Amino acid sequence: MFTTFFKMKTQPFAERIAPENIIKNEHMCQGLARLQYMAAQGTIALITGQTGVGKSALIRLFLANLPPNHYLPIYIYFTHLKAIGLLRLIVTELGEIAKITKERLFLQLMEKLSKINLTVLLIIDEAHLLDSDIITDLRLLVSSALDNAPPLKIILAGQERIKSQLKTSSHLDFAHRISVYFHLEPLTKAQTEAYIDSQLKYSGVSEKIFEQEVKYMINEYSNGIPRQINNIATACLINASIQKIQKINLDLLNQTMAELQKL
Repeated sequence: MFTTFFKMKTQPFAERIAPENIIKNEHMCQGLARLQYMAAQGTIALITGQTGVGKSALIRLFLANLPPNHYLPIYIYFTHLKAIGLLRLIVTELGEIAKITKERLFLQLMEKLSKINLTVLLIIDEAHLLDSDIITDLRLLVSSALDNAPPLKIILAGQERIKSQLKTSSHLDFAHRISVYFHLEPLTKAQTEAYIDSQLKYSGVSEKIFEQEVKYMINEYSNGIPRQINNIATACLINASIQKIQKINLDLLNQTMAELQKL
């Protein structure tokens, strides 16, 4: 394996890394600040971005920095479910045996939320796939006029098209309750270089394994999307180890890209 060839402690470009090793560039810090504000003072946060741009990494970083014993996070990514299915999933995550009908489920959920001493954070990934009825139910969960504070806070993360869905008249009330919105942009050339260097350092090797021009070209090929950067960089390392090459240069990158583009 290439990790042995390059004497790496770990795979540097794995998709899921420990939160403490997530690179905290300007974009990540801005997103984290907004989520932390929502957790303290807001009700709903909306995080958008292209597939693979780092929305899940931002959420992991946020959860890792939450004050202990103050919050109960519930992470949901089965967004293809109908409204009743999602409600059942939330109730189950809260440790309850879900009721059968939607009405009883809703009351069960509200009762459970009212008894929890922690702030419940409902985090819904792939939110652009949510059914319209689910958005209506989420609005009802946070819109009680009788409570001083909503029974839970919601973070939606998904592709940018969810914004169009929330602009429809049926969901304007939900949209108006969004406390913070953040769009996670792809990495710039400089940020891609810093990201590659950081991941190599995390694995215990020199950032000079990749020539600087290669890092810039990886940004071009990947459009600055971290998931694609990971895929390209990993493919380069595999090719280099097979060919017994200690440094990734432009020739090897171009060879690797020719192979990847055949897929």
